[in-house]
Amino acid sequence: MALLACTGTVHAEDGYALWMRYAPLEPALAADYHTRLAEVVAPDQTPIQRAAREELERGLTGLTGSAPRMHVAPAIKPSLVIGTPQSSTLIAPLRQELGALGDEGYLLRQTRIDGREVMLVAARRDIGVLYGVFHLLRLLQTGASLDALEVRESPRMRLRVLNHWDNLDGHVERGYAGHSLWDWQTLPEWHDPRYTDYARANAAVGINGTVLNNVNANAQSLAPDYLAKAATLADMFRPYGIRVYLSVRFSAPIELGGLKTADPRDPDVQRWWQHKADEIYARIPDFGGFLVKANSEGQPGPQDYGRSHADGANLLADALAPHGGVVMWRAFVYAHDVPADRATQAYTEFAGLDGTFRPKVILQVKNGPIDFQPREPFHPLFGAMPRTPLMMEVQITKEYLGFATHLVYLGPLYEEVLQSHTRGPGATVAQALTGMAGVANIGADRTWSGSHFDPANWYAFGRLAWNPQQSARAIATDWAAMTFSPDPAVVQPIVGMMMASREAAVNYMTPLGLHHLMARGHHYGPGPWVDGGPRADWTSVYYHRADRDGIGFDRTARGSNAVGQYAPDVAARYGDLARVPEPLLLWFHHVPWEHRMASGKTLWDELVGRYSQGVRQVQDMQATWASLGGRVDPQRHAQVTAFLRIQLREAQWWRDASVAYFQSVSGRRLPAGESAPPHPLGWYQRLQFPSAPGDGK
Repeated sequence: MALLACTGTVHAEDGYALWMRYAPLEPALAADYHTRLAEVVAPDQTPIQRAAREELERGLTGLTGSAPRMHVAPAIKPSLVIGTPQSSTLIAPLRQELGALGDEGYLLRQTRIDGREVMLVAARRDIGVLYGVFHLLRLLQTGASLDALEVRESPRMRLRVLNHWDNLDGHVERGYAGHSLWDWQTLPEWHDPRYTDYARANAAVGINGTVLNNVNANAQSLAPDYLAKAATLADMFRPYGIRVYLSVRFSAPIELGGLKTADPRDPDVQRWWQHKADEIYARIPDFGGFLVKANSEGQPGPQDYGRSHADGANLLADALAPHGGVVMWRAFVYAHDVPADRATQAYTEFAGLDGTFRPKVILQVKNGPIDFQPREPFHPLFGAMPRTPLMMEVQITKEYLGFATHLVYLGPLYEEVLQSHTRGPGATVAQALTGMAGVANIGADRTWSGSHFDPANWYAFGRLAWNPQQSARAIATDWAAMTFSPDPAVVQPIVGMMMASREAAVNYMTPLGLHHLMARGHHYGPGPWVDGGPRADWTSVYYHRADRDGIGFDRTARGSNAVGQYAPDVAARYGDLARVPEPLLLWFHHVPWEHRMASGKTLWDELVGRYSQGVRQVQDMQATWASLGGRVDPQRHAQVTAFLRIQLREAQWWRDASVAYFQSVSGRRLPAGESAPPHPLGWYQRLQFPSAPGDGK
């Protein structure tokens, strides 16, 4: 099935092939590419070389309708040469030039050899060649010209890692694409071909690491039988440049080792982790390292023993040091006591530790200071820890963005955060990063991600982790062309839908800087009235603070002073009601309902209007998609059509429930032309969803 999906054979499309459909091109273009690339010289001595060779053969066959003639030694008249200076005499003269591109970089060049036009895919190392092959195939799929082609690429970030929140029982926390991709029951014996297709998809966008298990880790993931299973996956991923990582439970020395403590300064604990690291690397020589969630949401950690996060991270880094592994220590923490402002806690706990972590410790920081909201300001730690390697963690799965059934392209969200200025002009979040981590949206669903549009977020994550200077629009254009059709009449409308979709979701869910308004627990649907329970900072009213006079969380110097955690120039802008960007207004300020907005409307009128605008934007997406009937295959068109109906219904629900609640609090009349919610507030509050997907189990 996977092969059929990738060779352009006529069949009902189910989304499995992702951005590697290799569907037949328009005849004249296919003939041109075949003429240019018919004779291929490609080495096949290593697993990565064979992966590159096989991908190229698969892609060219599907796109042009003719299989290229593959050679391992220079052909009499080669037209495409791939390899490294070590594997190809034709590329050896480029040794010095390729060295400047690093181990993962590559060169695509149309040149002349012995008077003949030749395309080169050249790199210093085999993995760079594989990345270059995928880049070339992307150009072919999107109909790019190969004339005078000259491309030099190297990744801007060293670590480009997926975080799977997959449990050992097959349940995926906050996952909306079915059960886990990993069938632990049949591993290590069964090498599911889907694991290879997963690796191909990641290599195609430059992702070079995967954390197999949930950050809410089970200690059993480090037990010998599970290490054998992880080793099988590592073997299957290695030809595609992907290293395996594991989330670890800090108390594993107690649960697996029989120790009485997990204190990072206890010599027996230190020895246990050293022996465990030795055991892992004996099975997985290129093991990437550990991801750790500690002292957050009930997870054990070094603070249980009066130690710091640095003490805990350094314990694990010392154990991995002889093998070269890294520790990705998450900065997402909840204190036992509810703070005055949840947004300030991570900075409070970590900023003072800058410079105290071992060199192989990387602090993994969420993109914003709360928790993957539709819009947040960038996390203040990105501008506060210059002596500590940092990774940005983003969510690819859409826990707070309508799950898989809402079309929400996250490229603009990632781009917005990456390009945010941490201090003064020129210092951006992207420049502060060693890597990016994305909470995966991948499961056993045939579409991989639960819908036909959600793979775009996986794709955008990989592309932006490779080069955060790329534009979300350009990435969407490539994805749409490869996923649906390179026809501009298809690509342009789809890209328009994608680029508007994130702002639509912000409008119908959390406009003007509101956040954390979802229902309790499952996070399905609106719940601005949520109050009570075990923690105030798990409620909506804690964040929006709406009352008769106004709405919003005062994080200025007069309030929680969360703005004080940013650089002075950033703090001055966020803290000034006249200068704060309107999309973050209610994040940083408690604002009177009658406050005049840039539009000239009062805040109340603007807020209600934004909710309604979000609904209209979904209606616009519906109309655009309907216009593509006949240009997109019927199977995929029908499912997206159905999902857009769900999205419109739920966008209207978000609008009506939110407006009903905030009207009850503010006591204000609806603006002229705005329809009243069809039900009283109590009706929305009584709704129950016992089978809502993605619970926090």
